[in-house]
Amino acid sequence: MSLNWLSYASRRPCTFYDDRPEHETISLLVIHNISLPAGEFATSYVDDLFCGTLDCDAHPSFCDLRGVEVSAHCFIRRDGQVLQYVPFNKRAWHAGMSSFEGRQRCNDFSIGIELEGTDNTPYSEAQYERLVALTKELMAAYPAISKQRIVGHCDIAPGRKTDPGPAFQWSEFFHQLE
Repeated sequence: MSLNWLSYASRRPCTFYDDRPEHETISLLVIHNISLPAGEFATSYVDDLFCGTLDCDAHPSFCDLRGVEVSAHCFIRRDGQVLQYVPFNKRAWHAGMSSFEGRQRCNDFSIGIELEGTDNTPYSEAQYERLVALTKELMAAYPAISKQRIVGHCDIAPGRKTDPGPAFQWSEFFHQLE
């Protein structure tokens, strides 16, 4: 079974992705967090960033984002709404310099899910519910993704990234996957 687009997600225009290497198996799920400006929720800025339309003059903290080309497969807002930017069979540009179990370039074999949040702000129940349901769908569609192959951005880019941070309840998330 192959799953490229979610029927319930809002599809968003994004060009920040490309083809995965030939014969690549999707085998890793990476959970991230993002908010723009940092700590502010329910803005259009994350969507603008992934769609390549962010006005970098709209907030002083956006100056470092000028020219950045980044994406995720999906973004889960605090109310549980899912926006999808990249079909799962394509390579989103979410992990950057990264490695998992000695293998570099995690974008090649992973799916990236962004949660609207910060490292230290509790995630909403709606986000967990949606993330659990989405993860179960992905695990069914891509059986190489196991619980042992679901990680945070911090796990594949230690020292460079900290998300989803200490606010993410890993044990409860994994319990709900059972």
